[in-house]
Amino acid sequence: MKIGTLLTLEFKKAQQTIKYRCKVIEKNEKYLFIDYPIDTETKKTAYLSKGTKLSATYIGNDQSIYNFRTEIVKKVKLVVPALAIPLPDDDKVQRIQRREFVRIDTAIDVAIHSATNSIAPIVTVTSDISGGGVSIIIPRGRTLEEGSKVTMWIVLHMHSGQYKYITAEAEVVLLKSINNTIQTASLKFTDITKQAQQTIIRYCFEKQRETRKKELSI
Repeated sequence: MKIGTLLTLEFKKAQQTIKYRCKVIEKNEKYLFIDYPIDTETKKTAYLSKGTKLSATYIGNDQSIYNFRTEIVKKVKLVVPALAIPLPDDDKVQRIQRREFVRIDTAIDVAIHSATNSIAPIVTVTSDISGGGVSIIIPRGRTLEEGSKVTMWIVLHMHSGQYKYITAEAEVVLLKSINNTIQTASLKFTDITKQAQQTIIRYCFEKQRETRKKELSI
């Protein structure tokens, strides 16, 4: 793991899971040194005590997602205040399976066509996306059915400025109403190329990095 790697930390408290973001700012043969984590919901700096046990996730050079268990060992003073966590052994780092993709909240243009032509095409935006599927906002006056099969066209605006066009087969797995006004549908990919999936994962990583940079500039 190189300096500059972004980490997502998860801390489980009772029935709640709190997520933080941080960055590896230094390392040696024993420890990774991370800047003070930021709570992903409150956007506030978290002051984690020594011994706090966490789950850490990051994206490797191969764009795969990796996870390892860790804990806060000590506080240190570098150029900026930092926390030390043990450098994980290779056999303790696990590659996350496809069903465990990181999901980010973002609005992306998407078009949906029924596999059976039972409904007219729907053009809308996502509410979140991951390498395993998306959630979309259902336009007023339109409907989808749980279990229905669709073909999706997704437009990703990459950090490089390029547009990537993704086509995938998907299944509607859940319909939900938000505040009785907005209808959403969760869809999981059932047929997607590895290349397309890796493009989505890279897009999610880029959006996470953009969010992290904005948080650090506040």
